[in-house]
Amino acid sequence: MTPTGMALYPFVPSGPQFARSVAFFQELGFAKIWESPGLAGLRFGGAYFILQEIDVPAWQSNQMITFEVDDLDGYWREISARSLPHRFMAKLKPPTDYAWGREIHIIDPGGVCWHVRQSRP
Repeated sequence: MTPTGMALYPFVPSGPQFARSVAFFQELGFAKIWESPGLAGLRFGGAYFILQEIDVPAWQSNQMITFEVDDLDGYWREISARSLPHRFMAKLKPPTDYAWGREIHIIDPGGVCWHVRQSRP
């Protein structure tokens, strides 16, 4: 039997303020599962990643991550009401239809671009 990949857990740079980035992701719905010096495991349903305390702007401005939610418009209503751009120096773009699917775009406090997609059946 050939082994099969089961999950992918990327390391994501926090940017200059690790604690602020952790708080930002918690506002997006991610629960902090664990934390050790310079690292935090964050989960939102089946989406999971490791936030790394590192600030490399060239990396951050070129990294993109995609995760899916079951109700994109409902998720947008929740996060857009939280003043995240003002509170965390982040950017949010409302749900938009693209050739590849419907997405929200978020630039996190470290500069990483997140594509939040409507899950498909």
